Amino acid sequence: MPLQKLSALIETICNFVICNDPSLRGQPIIFNPDFFVEKLRHEKPEVFTELVVSNITRLIDLPGTELAQLMGEEEPKLPGGTGTASGFFRSLMSLKRKDKGVVFGSPLTEEGIAQVSQLIEYLHKNLRVEGLFRVPGNSVRQQLLKDALNSGLDVDLDSGEFHSNDVATLLKVFLGELPEPLLTRKHFHAHLKIADLMLFDEKGNKTGAPDKERQIEALQLLFLLLPAPNRSLLKLLLDLLYQTAKKQDKNKMSAHNLALMFAPHILWPRNVTANDLQENITKLNNGVAFMIKHSQKLFKQ
Repeated sequence: MPLQKLSALIETICNFVICNDPSLRGQPIIFNPDFFVEKLRHEKPEVFTELVVSNITRLIDLPGTELAQLMGEEEPKLPGGTGTASGFFRSLMSLKRKDKGVVFGSPLTEEGIAQVSQLIEYLHKNLRVEGLFRVPGNSVRQQLLKDALNSGLDVDLDSGEFHSNDVATLLKVFLGELPEPLLTRKHFHAHLKIADLMLFDEKGNKTGAPDKERQIEALQLLFLLLPAPNRSLLKLLLDLLYQTAKKQDKNKMSAHNLALMFAPHILWPRNVTANDLQENITKLNNGVAFMIKHSQKLFKQ
């Protein structure tokens, strides 16, 4: 089972940290996997990445270039010609915004997540609205709300000043204005490979049925490589979308419908069109739908 295999990796990480940190040896230890994962990620990032990537490559085939891209050793070659140059200009603009303390359009930080979590908390209380995330909100109200969040204000979203569609649309805007996708451009090709994981029949031939267990395990591992703010927000977002899909009898928004709304913002490379992605667009949309459906398993260790 994916959970068992991931737990084995977590145990390896914990043992590595304990064996290499004299201050922990011979001491009573409260077993907190998150602590050991973050400790190794922070203190020995190369070792951490190598451990996780070695487990990912058990599941998906990553040729040399794609493996180097996943490990951050090469700039990803993405559809539509997006790459170093466009990334440089986006980063330059985001640095200018960050100097002004602006949340929207800036690199993701825990402070930014704290602001945007106000939108997520409000939406959790309004999941029955028909067409949530599909029906656009009012642009004037959205700009007012955006300005308030950029100013670091706590907004009383229950006051009635803003509609659920305003809040839902602004959450998509926030994700779309991040300098790079929430799932990062380094992971783009890995997600395509995960979408291709299929079951084998008794003769060892690949079938057309997705291997859900291996897909879940691969995604769990890939999420360990995300920057901490990205991982935190992804967990909040997928839980929100999972709960939204559970109310699809009221809001008419299935996991697939939600994936169509969010895949361009969290997984597609920046500055590409559906035409650039061609045959991969279905894989990407189905991949996000899969994450939404299985979000409750993806963040378990």
